[in-house]
Amino acid sequence: MQFVYALRSKGVTDGRVLTAMEKVDRAKFVRGIFADRAYDDMPLPISSGQTISQPSVVGLMTQALQVSNRDKVLEIGTGSGYQAAILSHLARRVYTIDRYRRIVSEARGVFEELDLGNIIPFAGDGSYGLPEHAPFDRILVTAAAEDPPPLLLAQLRVGGIMVVPVGQSDAVQNLIRVTRTDTGYEYDELRQVRFVPLVEGMGD
Repeated sequence: MQFVYALRSKGVTDGRVLTAMEKVDRAKFVRGIFADRAYDDMPLPISSGQTISQPSVVGLMTQALQVSNRDKVLEIGTGSGYQAAILSHLARRVYTIDRYRRIVSEARGVFEELDLGNIIPFAGDGSYGLPEHAPFDRILVTAAAEDPPPLLLAQLRVGGIMVVPVGQSDAVQNLIRVTRTDTGYEYDELRQVRFVPLVEGMGD
């Protein structure tokens, strides 16, 4: 309950999102010396020089995505797998892609351990999305781009929503919600955030 109270105090108020976050034990996605900090509202290091986002930001991004149980979701940046695991309790199917094969392999192991069969992980260049599985009802990008990436926007269904951090520096980034309409795209600025940059190509 303290975990949920902390999320509510940071603005995560959607009941379905809070329930999903209660079901997913963040400790399953944090290894080594940081395991005892798993329930703190802070980002933590994971393998390949990446981070697991702080729970309140995960909750706010998930809330902004407005996922329904019929939706097919694409996540760019699997990381620890924590965000995808939460989405799996809200969506019909979750496709997640990361440029680090090791990260994808570790996340896949946790998904299997938790019996999250509706998550499909890929190792690949997330900047290109997964056009062969498009269109998607929702797209969540967990790395910052200078602008909402056109290749990813093109994979969004009409009526679909993308949530993406946008900014040209590590210091100033804004979380943007993009809604695809019949005539184009509508943009809403949500809050300031800090994410690693969206990088093309595969990682080591």
